Amino acid sequence: MALGMEDSGRAWDHTDPISNIRLKISCPEKYPAKQHTQAVAAKLGDSDALIYLLGQYEFTIEDSDQPKTWRQRRYFYYCSGVDVPDCCLTYNTGTDHLILYIPSIKPERVIWTGRGPTIEEAEDKYDVDEVRLNEQLFDDLKKWKKCNPQSTFYSLHEDHRPPDAYFKPLKVDYEKLRPAIDACRVIKDAHEISLIRRANDITALAHRSVMRNIRYFKNESQIQGIFVDACLSKDAKQAYEVIAGSGENAGTLHYVKNNEPLKGRQLVCLDAGGEWECYASDVTRTFPISGYWPTKEAKAIYDIVQSMQESCVKKLKPGVRFLDLHILAHTIAIKSLLELGILEGASADELYRAGTSRAFYPHGLGHHLGLETHDVLDIPILRYMQSDCPVLDANRSVPPCTPDNPKLEEGMVITVEPGIYFSRYELERYYLPSPIHSKYINKEILERYYPEGPGM
Repeated sequence: MALGMEDSGRAWDHTDPISNIRLKISCPEKYPAKQHTQAVAAKLGDSDALIYLLGQYEFTIEDSDQPKTWRQRRYFYYCSGVDVPDCCLTYNTGTDHLILYIPSIKPERVIWTGRGPTIEEAEDKYDVDEVRLNEQLFDDLKKWKKCNPQSTFYSLHEDHRPPDAYFKPLKVDYEKLRPAIDACRVIKDAHEISLIRRANDITALAHRSVMRNIRYFKNESQIQGIFVDACLSKDAKQAYEVIAGSGENAGTLHYVKNNEPLKGRQLVCLDAGGEWECYASDVTRTFPISGYWPTKEAKAIYDIVQSMQESCVKKLKPGVRFLDLHILAHTIAIKSLLELGILEGASADELYRAGTSRAFYPHGLGHHLGLETHDVLDIPILRYMQSDCPVLDANRSVPPCTPDNPKLEEGMVITVEPGIYFSRYELERYYLPSPIHSKYINKEILERYYPEGPGM
């Protein structure tokens, strides 16, 4: 089956799908930082407090003068919209006053690294009530403490708070702020959704660019190279490391080496997403290197995964429990793998109860998407409950695909990304030696579906 590739005779062409297509998504002028901060304060329920959030500072690599790759702290960004190093903010819940603190411009450094925004430029660009310089912060905090001696100072972490020598509040809370922000972040507003759509559009163009050129590539690194190049040409960053696994590497969920030759391999799994103004996208696609499905086995697995995804997407709506859609995806996978003969010796219900389909579909159906690729919920993102669901591995699933998650709500942005994997290592390590699972897997037919097997 052709994927719409053009035989242009060129070995490297990303201009067709990228440069000649105008992205139609536009975003309001200012990121709604004040609105976000007010919502966080409402979740805290403290009308006489100071919220303090620290942005990410610039650092050098250990034992080197080279800078580390800089990435803004997402909790700070949510309440500021500022993607500039070395900033912080305070929000007075009693006076509804949001102050952004920015670094002073150092003339001697401008020739080396350029300059940051001036106070006037920051006031014009960001949705805050006031902009001040970092060196004014400690005096401002002392004044707040003097006027509000019994008020609570909220921060995310103890090491984010200014040193005691400069500021020591009487009441400090490091526990309540994060879940309050998480509860707000999980429901996206129109501006946030527009940023995610923009990231998605650029990501889709980058995926198409890879597909148009894949037949000319010799190594996985070229897949990564053109994807990153296509995103950068639209001023987008990477939401996460590119996963470009060919052959058996496609069976490793987070394979990021991307350095092996494509010769002799038939399929590529590309999991890659661009980032636009700190908001992530996440798209995974599997396609043939030649542009045509090389075997009926490869096409059959692709069709199963497509059916799993489309069936789940059709049922997405507020009030649905995402775990139920995960179970639906496994149900479709079990039925389909039975039809192919990979699974055998039991009914679909028996196979579901045994959890054998996890041998081929080991992860959760999807996750929240936003400022993080695996975005937050108002429970800690790394907290998992043991589940009696036989097709859910709680250690490989993140919200909202966990047993303790609430139902989906309007404004949530989630991914729906089922998959079927043939990892020889995982199957031979656990499932084929298992007395529970091995009796349900036809090993002879399975061989045809391994990436290096006769059918794939």
